[in-house]
Amino acid sequence: MAYYPRKRARSIVARVRRWGESEKPQLLGFAGYKVGVLHVVKIEDNSHSPLYGQEVVKVATVIETPPLRVVAIRLYRKTPYGLKSLTEVWAKQIPKDLERVFTIPKKDIFDKQSKEIERIMNETDEVRVLVATQPRNSGLGKKKPELLEIKVGGKPKDALTYALNILGKEVAVSEVLSAGQYVDVLSVTKGKGFQGVLKRFGVKEMPRWHKHRKGSRRIGSVGPKKPAIMFTTPFPGQLGFHQRTEYNKRVLRVENKPSPDINPQGGWPHYGIVKSGYILLEGTVPGPVKRLIRVRLAIRPPKVVREEPRIVYVSSNPIKEGEG
Repeated sequence: MAYYPRKRARSIVARVRRWGESEKPQLLGFAGYKVGVLHVVKIEDNSHSPLYGQEVVKVATVIETPPLRVVAIRLYRKTPYGLKSLTEVWAKQIPKDLERVFTIPKKDIFDKQSKEIERIMNETDEVRVLVATQPRNSGLGKKKPELLEIKVGGKPKDALTYALNILGKEVAVSEVLSAGQYVDVLSVTKGKGFQGVLKRFGVKEMPRWHKHRKGSRRIGSVGPKKPAIMFTTPFPGQLGFHQRTEYNKRVLRVENKPSPDINPQGGWPHYGIVKSGYILLEGTVPGPVKRLIRVRLAIRPPKVVREEPRIVYVSSNPIKEGEG
């Protein structure tokens, strides 16, 4: 029921509807490109596990995270109808690649509202920044960046001071995430097109005997038709390319530069070579290779306190999802 309606996502870039919390001013999320899946050997640090203190093999996902460039600041005020945008402050220099996303005005409008910030600061309840990805710095072979909005943690005044300091600058992944913490992953899943009810809902195939002349890979009955057919009745339709959120993924490693053990010989299948920073997440994440993955601080992290992950070995041979 939580996955209705099963239709294509509006955008290939996932939308974040809720952000985590942080007492200190910092970005509450990051973004990167899915590289592939491998396995790692680590020391089990879950004290409730029977394998505590021993070496265990875990599946891990590599996400390349080139630095994000902060191009604008946006201030919000809370109203009974949701957040209302108060003003924006843009950086003086905007990356030229953003012309591939939207038309940059020729007039000098950037930083024109810096004097108004002090006046409206008392009305501000939330501070967010607009950041642009830098796919040119990755092994993706892509030029067009994505423009994302990320919330800044801390009190509004402290968040605004921090946002003004990073305006027009690059933010590395190590400034936002650290090894051992839990994050939520938001992305759009693999698209599988128009599929039948067996693959879409797991309906049992009917026996193939002479009375089933209308086919066996279908539902036997749509159920009651009055007052209407229930919307939960399995029907063929779109499968995949849905936005999904996976909670409490543990960060195993955070690096600002590619380490020697992360790139296999010949590069990653269908991706290439990791050229910039990356993060290593325990488990798998939704979406195919090259898909933009949004990461935020966990909004409901587990209460169990763990040690920092101790990785013994990282496999240099990628594995296909489903084989781990």
